[in-house]
Amino acid sequence: MIQLSKLNGEVFWINPHLIEFIEATPDTVLIMVSGKHVLVKEPVQEVIDRIIAYRKKLGVNGQEE
Repeated sequence: MIQLSKLNGEVFWINPHLIEFIEATPDTVLIMVSGKHVLVKEPVQEVIDRIIAYRKKLGVNGQEE
């Protein structure tokens, strides 16, 4: 799970494996595989960086060994 913030500053955790895609509208919108839209305070690149850090922590960095 990664920590993000709603536009009102409320902190929440979300499973990044359930994010289908991300839009900048200019707010950052996460579109989940369920179809739900989640607006977050963090810019797109920060969300991507947190997803990458999370996946590295799990040992899932996309590189073949």
